[in-house]
Amino acid sequence: MAHELRQPDPESHLLLERHRELRAIDAALADLSETVDGVPRPRHTGLLTFTGSAGLGKTALMTEARARALAHGFTVFSGKGGEKEQELAFHVVRQLVQPALAAMDEPERRAFLGSWYDIVAAALGLEATGSARVPDPTGVRDGLDWVMTRLTVMKAPVILLLDDMHWADVESLNWLASFAPRAEDLPLLIVAAYRPDELPSEAAVFRTLVERHRNRPYSLAPLTSAGVARIVRDEVGEGAEDEFCDECWTATGGSPFEAVELAIRLGERRMKGTRDELSSMRDLASAVKGPGLLDRLHRLGTSTVRFAWAAAVLGTSISPELAATIAVVGSEEAAEATERLRTARILKDAPGQGGGLEFVHPLIATAVYRDISASLRVGLHNAAAEAVHAAGFGPTAASRHLLEVPCEGRPEAVACLREAAREYLCAGAPEAARRVLTRALQEPPLPEDRAALLHELACSTFLIEPAATVSHLRAALAEPGVDPDLRASIVYRLTQALAHLDRVAEAAAVAADEAQQAANPRIRLRMQADHFVWSAFRTDEPDSAARSRRLTRLTGRGLEERYILGLRAWDAMMRGEPRQTVLEYAEESLRGGLSWTAENRGFELPVSVALVFMYCDQPRRAEELFTKGMAECETKGWRGSHLAVGQTLFGYIRYRRGCLTEAEEFVREGLRTADRVEGAVPAQWFAIGILIQILLARGRTDEARQLADFYHYGEVVPNAVIYPDPRTVYAELLLAEGRHSEAEHLLSAVGEWLESRSWRNPTWCPWQLNLASAVAHTAPDRAIRLAQDAVKRARDFGAASAIGQALHTEAEVTGGPPSLDLYTEAIEHLERSPASYELARALVGHGAALSRNGRLQEAADRLYQGQEGAVHCGAEALATRARAELSAAGLRPLPLRYGQTDTLTAPERKAAEMTAQGHPAGVVAKALSLTEQGVTRLLSSVYRKIGTDAAGLARALETFPRPRP
Repeated sequence: MAHELRQPDPESHLLLERHRELRAIDAALADLSETVDGVPRPRHTGLLTFTGSAGLGKTALMTEARARALAHGFTVFSGKGGEKEQELAFHVVRQLVQPALAAMDEPERRAFLGSWYDIVAAALGLEATGSARVPDPTGVRDGLDWVMTRLTVMKAPVILLLDDMHWADVESLNWLASFAPRAEDLPLLIVAAYRPDELPSEAAVFRTLVERHRNRPYSLAPLTSAGVARIVRDEVGEGAEDEFCDECWTATGGSPFEAVELAIRLGERRMKGTRDELSSMRDLASAVKGPGLLDRLHRLGTSTVRFAWAAAVLGTSISPELAATIAVVGSEEAAEATERLRTARILKDAPGQGGGLEFVHPLIATAVYRDISASLRVGLHNAAAEAVHAAGFGPTAASRHLLEVPCEGRPEAVACLREAAREYLCAGAPEAARRVLTRALQEPPLPEDRAALLHELACSTFLIEPAATVSHLRAALAEPGVDPDLRASIVYRLTQALAHLDRVAEAAAVAADEAQQAANPRIRLRMQADHFVWSAFRTDEPDSAARSRRLTRLTGRGLEERYILGLRAWDAMMRGEPRQTVLEYAEESLRGGLSWTAENRGFELPVSVALVFMYCDQPRRAEELFTKGMAECETKGWRGSHLAVGQTLFGYIRYRRGCLTEAEEFVREGLRTADRVEGAVPAQWFAIGILIQILLARGRTDEARQLADFYHYGEVVPNAVIYPDPRTVYAELLLAEGRHSEAEHLLSAVGEWLESRSWRNPTWCPWQLNLASAVAHTAPDRAIRLAQDAVKRARDFGAASAIGQALHTEAEVTGGPPSLDLYTEAIEHLERSPASYELARALVGHGAALSRNGRLQEAADRLYQGQEGAVHCGAEALATRARAELSAAGLRPLPLRYGQTDTLTAPERKAAEMTAQGHPAGVVAKALSLTEQGVTRLLSSVYRKIGTDAAGLARALETFPRPRP
């Protein structure tokens, strides 16, 4: 009797003929242990994967890996996919992290997660405090990276065991694919197992990760006949005949799971393994899975069958109490059913202290679930949804079951699904939100709720399928009696989606139509503002002058009016109106602040207002606004396209200041961020163009060409306004390559477009300056006229950097002795600006011109200054040119006279403060015992270091650090 009731441990049998895989586990664990003994050593791998069809022993290998890791004293976190939990976002991630977080009390958890708490809380199943915070998927993945990295450092070394990943939710798979490359730099080993033929199409990123990893997956093979014979003889005795063992191998197909289960049954029946027992063996083999298994289940009794069915509906993590509720059995019946199912090796206790259950093998779970009739399955899922919700497991857990229930028009089902969608959006899982909202729409909702539901559905698809967003929002607008505030929100989201699809003209038209229909004056003004925004960013706006006239007539102090003022500042800058006027509008629009993350407000306008300061020679002010805006985005968990644009344009500001090395770092980071965000095309356009300009400034033309070709830059012209203008940037690349005629053709087209819009500011788009350079050799008179017109426009605008850059180009295309005075004036203006690189260019150009005109002493001074400035800017090609010009003049390059630093010296600070107080240069010179020329150079250094011109000096000094005594 004791023999019949024994529960043999099959794990050792399941690992037969797995020597190669076990050696790989041991090697990986040994490799990991070396990273924590003293100085870390280079890792060979941070990822180990096992693949194979069902029943080949993947889970047994994972169990053995756990045991061996624990024997080493390592920390083990584990999770596994479930066939019925694939639609639960971050289900696998939660299994990994929740046990560690559960061991902390609430204050400890909040201290541990810090500023990431509200970003990752929903994804980890915690209660978020910022209920309105909806992070983007990239922000959530970054937060989960941080959480896992911190846990790894705290509990090192760490093993992540991930089983049945073919059934993992797509959100967990995507996170794992992005995080796994970090494992080699951490005391961390990831061990994963999956069925390769059952990976869903959504797991393409995960498949690419494991199959292209240098440590390729270990593919498990079926057991040999000798292996199956060993398992059988260990149970029935060494006397089992070869023919009997061979038939066991044939019956099980070499599956370790089936071989072990069959051997246990043979032992329970006290078989000897003879030829006479072959028929009985085959019957037992059929009972291991499929119909035989189900026959065995049904012989256990009705209540036990119902309990097993309820367990199968619940999935991988089975609460006995919930299963009893769903099966409608009492607690005693449930306990008896559990014991019968344990004895029959259908259920077993789940790892951990929770008292949960799980199926002995996924094959059994699948068979039991499929045994439930379709009609009964619906009823069980409906009961499960109610039980799960009542037990406090939340709407997302309940919604998983509602997806399996037919649509019946139940308001409570719609409410649960909408609540689940909100949780999914807060978890950065828009695909999961779309899934449940689509189901809610099919229920269907009450007529008065349909527009709001369509709006919510559109919000869920915005980041993953903007075209679907447009369709949903147009349907929402077609609903009768939509609340005005909801309607305004729908229109805002619709314009955003259209712009994202590069349909900017449609976005402007939608806002204009809504402005005409709106009865509420605040909503009407808001729609007008949105119309102006998208009109300003259209490349094909039919009458931009009319829009500019209308902008001048709209004023006020509310948020809508301040958005209008911000637009007025941008428009005035583009048209080349006096910079003082532009700055006044910009400052007025900022009174009260312009948030980058305000609900139903785009960040395009706040970004544009910040850039106005850059174009007006106050880049430090622009950097302050960008720093604040990017911090807003990061706090809210917006680390996708918003952050990519922010990083890129911050790099652009640094480029305009002449900090080329830093600029390249920021823009490359922005491009990396954009590349990993699906559909972040506008962000890529910004980054690629700016990076090309930086590379050209640093003399790396070939690299700029490779970048342009890789992204097909220059082949497509977007319908949205991008800055710097893509065609102008591409023309600059053509000029650097000596392809002047192609550049001329392209720049002429740009000029026609900008003139048609009355956008005449050369600081925004220096098309005239580039065109002058392109035609200087073939049409010198035209080149001079173009440059002179650009100079006039720059003077009308009034920014010193714009005037200096235009004068520099005029000097270049003029040539000869007449150019020398132009160079001198250009430098005088550039010295009053924060544009370090443009100043260095002008100095080198002036020095070269002086040298050609025989004025070597003056040339030497200019070239030395230009070389020094070029080196500090990171403009290697310009520095090389300066040295070449010095050598050609018979002069030797000198070592740098001062090191680059962003801090002001005491004399610089004194000169800056006196100038900000309004003292003329003569008074400052006398106070510092310098010449006026010395004060000019001192202030030039101040403007470049601080990042402003004289007009912004007083404000900038308020926050700029003082020199150390």
